[in-house]
Amino acid sequence: MTADSQAATTAPSPTHPMPGGASRVAADADARTRDRVLSAVLERGPVSAAELGDSLGFTSAAMRRHLDSLSQDGLIEVKRVRSSASGAGRPARRYVLSKRGQSTRGNDYLDIATAALTTLGQAVGPAAVEDFARTRFADMEERYRPLVEAAGPDLEDRSRALAGALSADGFVGSTKAVGVAGVRAPRSGPASRSAMPSIQLCQGHCPIQGLASAFPAFCDQETEVFARLLGVDVRRLSTLAAGGHVCTTHIPLGRIPAAPAAGPAGNQATFSIHQQGRP
Repeated sequence: MTADSQAATTAPSPTHPMPGGASRVAADADARTRDRVLSAVLERGPVSAAELGDSLGFTSAAMRRHLDSLSQDGLIEVKRVRSSASGAGRPARRYVLSKRGQSTRGNDYLDIATAALTTLGQAVGPAAVEDFARTRFADMEERYRPLVEAAGPDLEDRSRALAGALSADGFVGSTKAVGVAGVRAPRSGPASRSAMPSIQLCQGHCPIQGLASAFPAFCDQETEVFARLLGVDVRRLSTLAAGGHVCTTHIPLGRIPAAPAAGPAGNQATFSIHQQGRP
């Protein structure tokens, strides 16, 4: 048999497709790509289609196709977000994981744990569940403290170290700086104006989301651990357990005056987690 005839007998054709043909290969490739997109939405959401396309190197058409597929499967959903700068104009479309999408990232033994804690609370009382949550997060605090301390005294660096530790535990942590140093007030207004620069610590995934939904003490204890590790009072803005698209913790960096004569130096304001309503 010549090389040409051998090639003819092994080449795919409409009547004699290759085993595991091109359609299955294409389907597998699409599935892997959609998983990449889903992971990117998890890590960066709320995120726009354009931002996803830039980060993953996809064309706009390809990005829309994968987002539409994930949306049809109920794994992602659209969140309308107004501009943080002005708040005006039509809200932009941002993608986040849906509740179903969150569940695909792993919530092992959730039903068993929920049933066990429910029984514990009924038998001993709510304080027993709080003690359990406190013990659980005491272990987290012990493991995270050397990592946060190694970042030094700067609060931004410590926040990033905390986000990294959370990511290593499956919480998909990230930080974002928000706020400005301040703007000078007009002559007719107050002598000065100040703003509160801050860090937002976000968690795109919660491995115990269902458990925390049933027992808010888990979110409360986690927030208190963050405050102790960072050395400042923090405020929980949203939680996945309470229906938010991400868990967001506000970390104040201190009030910075807009003008030199804005007041006594070192005057800082912080938010206490104990003064806030539950997200």
